[in-house]
Amino acid sequence: MGFMDDAKETAKAVGEKIKDTWDDTTDRIGDKADEMKADADVRRAEAERDSVKARNDIKEDLRDDT
Repeated sequence: MGFMDDAKETAKAVGEKIKDTWDDTTDRIGDKADEMKADADVRRAEAERDSVKARNDIKEDLRDDT
């Protein structure tokens, strides 16, 4: 029965390794998704900032012309 016990332990160890690898991979995917979302949020905020600055510059130019 020693051979069967060794086979069961090996199968269990392989199963745990596969589970750990799966968990690590899903964590990495989630981290990358979070990173991409944060980058998109920054780009959107920068675009909004630039838009507000441009709008304010135009308003200032219009005030100076009158």
